[in-house]
Amino acid sequence: MAINTQFPIAVHLMAALGYRSGRDTTSAQLAMSVNTSPSFVRRTLAKLSRAGLVETAIGKTGACWLAKDAKNISLLDIYRAVDAPKAFSIHHYTEQKACPVSCHIKEALDRALDKTQKAMETSLDDITLEQIVSQLNKN
Repeated sequence: MAINTQFPIAVHLMAALGYRSGRDTTSAQLAMSVNTSPSFVRRTLAKLSRAGLVETAIGKTGACWLAKDAKNISLLDIYRAVDAPKAFSIHHYTEQKACPVSCHIKEALDRALDKTQKAMETSLDDITLEQIVSQLNKN
């Protein structure tokens, strides 16, 4: 099963910007930190910018920085900005009409997964980028 890393990478980028607070940072510097390409970083930064979390300057001397204080950015803000997939999703297998479990599992599981998703989002909303950056400073 493929693992989606959009959200953790976005948090990594945001934490790097928070860590470097007040200093313009290039996509190349961020790419080195994440160990990926600058173009991938720029695509993620574009999503974060559209959400109002990051500001960017383009061109040869282009750079980026947090658009607001790290204490005012929650992990939920970042999660939503990059349109990360839900924590769990229901399979798309065809129902087997002869099996009552197969016919009703999606509906039954959907309620449980919605509850789990809401709990995860509530938890993410309680954690600020500032808290993540402060953990970096302890190491």
